Amino acid sequence: MTEEREADGTGRERPSTAADRRGRRSGPAPAEGGKGRATAVRDNRPARVSLPSRLVRFLREVVAELRKVIWPSRKQLVTYTIVVLVFVSFMVALVALLDFVFAQGVLFLFGT
Repeated sequence: MTEEREADGTGRERPSTAADRRGRRSGPAPAEGGKGRATAVRDNRPARVSLPSRLVRFLREVVAELRKVIWPSRKQLVTYTIVVLVFVSFMVALVALLDFVFAQGVLFLFGT
């Protein structure tokens, strides 16, 4: 920080950098407590868990999430499939039409 003092007369040093204004320190971190310390483990789990147990936990959580999914009925599935097929068919026809129109325009402009 600079030796400049604030205009209000409190005697505090004026921060010279944006990091100082935000309250960050550019020097080394304090040895004990406060900032610069690693975050403590809060749930008392062991730091290292074996690969098979992690895999089993992952699969268990996947199954739990899949149970939360609201699966569509057969009627809804058929309806959604038809809607998607109609939409995709429409888009293919639109793109094909635009392609044909632009190709005719290019042929008209440049001739063959």
